[in-house]
Amino acid sequence: MPRPRVASFNVLLVEDDPGDAKLIKAAFAAGSFDCRLNHASDGIEAMKHLNAAADGLDGLLLPDLMLLDLNMPKMNGHEVLIVMKADTRLKEIPVVVLSTSEAERDISAAYNAGASGFVTKPMDVDTLFSSIRGIQDYWFGLSRLPR
Repeated sequence: MPRPRVASFNVLLVEDDPGDAKLIKAAFAAGSFDCRLNHASDGIEAMKHLNAAADGLDGLLLPDLMLLDLNMPKMNGHEVLIVMKADTRLKEIPVVVLSTSEAERDISAAYNAGASGFVTKPMDVDTLFSSIRGIQDYWFGLSRLPR
C-alpha cells in the first residue's frame, strides 16, 4: 500500500546527462514524498541556482537536498562540493553524490569535500527507482534536515 505524500521538499538535481535526468525526475515523481525538483545541467548552473536561492532571488528556495553527478563539463561535482562547503550560506545543504563512478578515489574525494552520501548510479531502471526511493525515505523520512 503506497504511503501518503507528506510535506514538500526542494531538491536540486545536478546532472548533465538528459536521459539520466529524465529518469531521476520520473523516480522522484513516483516516490512517496512531494518533492519540487529543480535541475541544473552542470556545476556552473548549479552554483548560479544556489547563489540566487541563498540571496532570495527569483523566488528560489535553497534545496533541502542536492543530488550531484561528479563527471560534468565546465565545473565537475568535486569542484561544486568544495565551493559549496566553503560558503556559510550553503554548507549545511546535504549533498548526495549520484554517480556512475565506483572508484574509491572518487568516493573518498567526495566525502573529503563534504558529501553527505555517495550512491553509485544503477544501470537498470528498476534499481534506479529503488535507489531514489531509498534516498527519499532516508533524507525525507528518517533524517532531520537543517532549516
